[in-house]
Amino acid sequence: MMEHKLSIVIPMYNEEDNVEPMIEAVTSAMSDYPNDWELIVANDGSIDRTANYLAEQAEKVGDRIKVINLQRNYGQTAAMQAGIDAASGEIIATLDGDLQNDPKDIPRMVQRLIDEELDLVAGWRKDRKDALVLRKIPSRIANKLIAKITGVTLNDYGCSLKVYRASIIKNIALYGEMHRFIPAWMATETLPTKIKEEVVTHHARQHGESKYGITRTFRVLIDLLSVFFFMKFRARPAHFFGQIGLGFGAIGSIGLAYLLILKLMGEDIGTRPLLTISVLFMVMSVQFLLTGVLGEMISRTYYSSADRRHYTVRDTKNLDDSDFNKNK
Repeated sequence: MMEHKLSIVIPMYNEEDNVEPMIEAVTSAMSDYPNDWELIVANDGSIDRTANYLAEQAEKVGDRIKVINLQRNYGQTAAMQAGIDAASGEIIATLDGDLQNDPKDIPRMVQRLIDEELDLVAGWRKDRKDALVLRKIPSRIANKLIAKITGVTLNDYGCSLKVYRASIIKNIALYGEMHRFIPAWMATETLPTKIKEEVVTHHARQHGESKYGITRTFRVLIDLLSVFFFMKFRARPAHFFGQIGLGFGAIGSIGLAYLLILKLMGEDIGTRPLLTISVLFMVMSVQFLLTGVLGEMISRTYYSSADRRHYTVRDTKNLDDSDFNKNK
């Protein structure tokens, strides 16, 4: 295994009974790891004794454990982002804090990431230990829908056990509840062929209560619309809004052309509902086209002001960073 540092990121919320078993499971799984590693636990504003137990474990285990206590409960995505931001390793692994993911799978996934030169190895809970109706069926539906829309085919988008190349995942800003779409976001920064899946162990929850229910499916559908837009049209929003605007304009134009023919034939068109509908479609067309233009202006302002490019360079030969700044 090539020389590297591994950062393990675990978000936790109201998991007081799982703190000590989780820390012990991670340290045991990594006891023979041949490279340097660290454990970063992001406490997502827990209102039980999770923070106290994490402090005790940090004192007991030592500097390998770093604890981030968020001001309030921001959600799993924000907690995961906080841990990723604090990670110092070239490789980052994430997993849930409820002991359903097995830390023993991490070294094997890291090895595959390195051997196959991948950017993401996602866990696949092939033998999932969850309720059929409330967890498994909605998850299967969501996985198929996400794969269809994003073009990144995975069997298990919802598994938090994933191993990333830090140089890629740190380029991605996670908001809302977008952690389940990380493979799709990764596809905006790397090739889909650099994203693979690995069967992992999944345990039934032993302590505490699940933070997710059937309502999560509806949130996934809403978030999926945002993912689709940013994957396809982040750098060219005018194409998205322009297509809709042109569609409305075409419908409105056909309606007005038909009414013009009737008018030339001597018929009264002033009271026809089609006139109102056609004019409305033309107005909507103009609005969508102008929205596209504004979107383009905002997109260009974002990339220029944030000193960002709409592409990511993996590596270079006979070039350095100054060569990319000559035209600035």
